Amino acid sequence: MRITNNMLINNMVYNLNQNLKTMENLQYQLATGKKFRVPSDDPIGASKSLKFSTDISKLTQYKRNAEDAMSWLDDTEAAMAEINQVLKRAYELSVQTANGTYEGEDLIMVREEIEQLKEHLLQIANTTYAGRHIFNGYNTDKPLLIKDNGEIVYNTELKQDEIFQYNVGLAEKIEINTIGIKVFGVVQAGNYEYDVDVNNPSTKPALIDVLDRFSQALAADDDSEIQKTISNLQASMEQLLSVRAEVGAKMNRLELTTKKLDSQINNVTELLSHNEDVDVTEAIMNLSMAQNVYVSSLMTGAKIIQPTLAQFLG
Repeated sequence: MRITNNMLINNMVYNLNQNLKTMENLQYQLATGKKFRVPSDDPIGASKSLKFSTDISKLTQYKRNAEDAMSWLDDTEAAMAEINQVLKRAYELSVQTANGTYEGEDLIMVREEIEQLKEHLLQIANTTYAGRHIFNGYNTDKPLLIKDNGEIVYNTELKQDEIFQYNVGLAEKIEINTIGIKVFGVVQAGNYEYDVDVNNPSTKPALIDVLDRFSQALAADDDSEIQKTISNLQASMEQLLSVRAEVGAKMNRLELTTKKLDSQINNVTELLSHNEDVDVTEAIMNLSMAQNVYVSSLMTGAKIIQPTLAQFLG
């Protein structure tokens, strides 16, 4: 086959362009730090990067959910810690007044303090997190307790199955809210039991009823009722302790879950970086080699193109 000058020139130009493309691609890698810019550059690598990025997005959302759940539980625990302080103070007052040494003005002052403790329980029961009432099940837009004709009562229909679940992992959920009736609703002690009617939203909360009975016993100077108050408050604190233990267990689980998610995010991020981030040292070396090849191509091309006859005339 006859090789013409045009064929030589065309091949030389084509090869020079290929070398330029190689240099341009290496320059892009150094400028962006990425191995490829479009999926066609590396279909398999691009597919892996997409999967890794999707995994990171999911794990990051799970972590946000876990952090939000932890904040909710933090507020729940703080509220129950306050309730515990109220019950402890009421218990102290019941013990102090049970021995019969308090009378007259002293009993009036104790009753006034009991009223303030009830008001504080009302405020705690209506604690919110991010604008949502934490003890009122699905009715997060409504307070758990209200005042009706001076009486503190439940504001909504009470249901024990209104539980929020947060996704904190693949097929991993955690219940975050505590239903108010578990905290305010049931008291059992000795021969006394007070429960709520779940079909009657105006029922008085058990903790409020205990304090009301205590106040009435003080007004009547009824030592036997005051003794019952001591037992009822002890039972209330035990019930509260049980609920706080449940919340504490969930918080411990969330701490472990958050650490696990952090580790998973870091691992997948490393895989993503290894898959698409360029090795700068290697890219610089490859660019230097490509430049040498390009220069050599120019020099070789100049020698291959034969001089024409006109250059030898005259």
